[in-house]
Amino acid sequence: MSEPTTPSVPPTPPVPLSALLAREDLGLRQIAGPPAPDTVIHWAHTSEMADPYPYLLGGELLLTAGVHVPEAAGAGTYFEDYVSRIVAAGGAALGFGLAPVHDTVPRALVAACEAYGLPLLEVPPRTTFSGVARAVWQLMAQARLAELRRVTEAQQSLAAAASRPDPVPSVLRQLAQRLSAHALLFAPDGTVIASAGRAPVPGTQEALRKLTAVVRPGSGTEPGAPTGTAGPADPARDAGPPGPGDRAAPADPTADRGRERRTPGPAPSGAGGEGRPAAPAESAPARATPTPTSATDALGDTQLAAYALGGSSGFVLGVATRRREPADHTIASVAAVLLSLLTGEHQSGAGAARSSALVRLLLGADPAEVAGLLGNGGRWLVVHARPENGTPDPVGATALGAALGSPLIDLGRDVVRVLVPAGREPAAQPGWTLGVGAPAEPGNWPSADAQAARALARARATRAPLVRHGARPGLSELVPRADAAEHARALLAPLAAGPALTETLRTWLSLHGSWDRTAVALDVHRNTVRQRITRCAALLDTDLDDPDVRMELWFALRHH
Repeated sequence: MSEPTTPSVPPTPPVPLSALLAREDLGLRQIAGPPAPDTVIHWAHTSEMADPYPYLLGGELLLTAGVHVPEAAGAGTYFEDYVSRIVAAGGAALGFGLAPVHDTVPRALVAACEAYGLPLLEVPPRTTFSGVARAVWQLMAQARLAELRRVTEAQQSLAAAASRPDPVPSVLRQLAQRLSAHALLFAPDGTVIASAGRAPVPGTQEALRKLTAVVRPGSGTEPGAPTGTAGPADPARDAGPPGPGDRAAPADPTADRGRERRTPGPAPSGAGGEGRPAAPAESAPARATPTPTSATDALGDTQLAAYALGGSSGFVLGVATRRREPADHTIASVAAVLLSLLTGEHQSGAGAARSSALVRLLLGADPAEVAGLLGNGGRWLVVHARPENGTPDPVGATALGAALGSPLIDLGRDVVRVLVPAGREPAAQPGWTLGVGAPAEPGNWPSADAQAARALARARATRAPLVRHGARPGLSELVPRADAAEHARALLAPLAAGPALTETLRTWLSLHGSWDRTAVALDVHRNTVRQRITRCAALLDTDLDDPDVRMELWFALRHH
């Protein structure tokens, strides 16, 4: 016998064949094949082709009136070949309509369906095939409504559990209750933090632990290991998990339908058609596969699933059930989102350390004393960033911090400041203008912050996506810092009463005396820049067009 193919199922709940047989208005009767409760159908399709294989996707209730059956079919292997092709295509059941072609279902067809384990239904003359198809879709709509109601109730109960004093255990208990499952929360090192639900069968916990490696960021997947699905769960496409023995559930059960058409194999004998060989598959170049967000496997009759919690924390939700129903994946995904929030960075060890550092700073500790709590004992970079359009928002600032590799973010009115370990070199980010200060020890962070601000101003004025503060040693290094600072204070003393004048002079000199670029960098009108520079020249009693004067002022401003 031919092995049946794995059917591509639609994004709707399957319908038990027994529910269709229970419809009295149809009058269907099963006359061959396995019991109806063990069979589900995903759609109904009518075909009078002698070889329906090329036109089936799998999971269908195939309806036929036997128009294609030759007169001498009962004496040969016609029905056996016909049924074998339906089974090979993944057909779920066969409905044979009585009248006007056949008064009874051919005995050879009954025998073939019994031999191949294909449920065979007798469709009475009063029942139209369109009526059967309509009944299938009505049952699907009812099942879909029940599924959505189940998901909604589960979402409400899981959200309520997340608001309790012990949110993580409460969410796991509610999930285990809703799915009649065993739920476990795995830490990044693979240990079980919390669990709920009935005790799993022997070996289930270890099997789930191995499955977590598929979805955990940074862990390699061994060849032959269960595969997973990337991207968030979509309730409208949750068509249920694989059956026992399957290795993984596809992310989108309808994905193959839109890009692949079944290639017909050789036609059955007596079908009246010539066999056409299948086209060889073209080899595709290997591509890097992103880490999936969920994966499924099976251990005997126990269905296993793993869900990566949000971010790169490494926490994984594991679920083991005896039998997974439609919408189970969606409900478990909701629980995974809630657990992601509950076990996020602020709840992890790194988040707790940063919170401790903040408290110590507020209580008067020196930055150098708490810098070690931030997870990097060396130098840091201060990055100033401004969106190209509009003002920064919390979501955009968080995404920027993630792109730069640091959760240490300060969201200001116009600028986002990010503290980045010096070992992570910031790169230009789409939609942002960045200024980066020189690497600095914690005691020099205020200077690095000022450097980043000036670098951002220069980047905006020159329309560059990223500008770094120059850290190369120059002539200024030949003068002791204390002497340079004292000279700067004395030279710039006339401007001490006007910080805006000092900043305007600094920006104007850095941009080689460009009025327009300085206006852009400072967000002021170019006439305002001219007035301020004229005021600086008057207070300093000097000629700002003299290059020697500009050089001396620039030296002083760098040490001011």
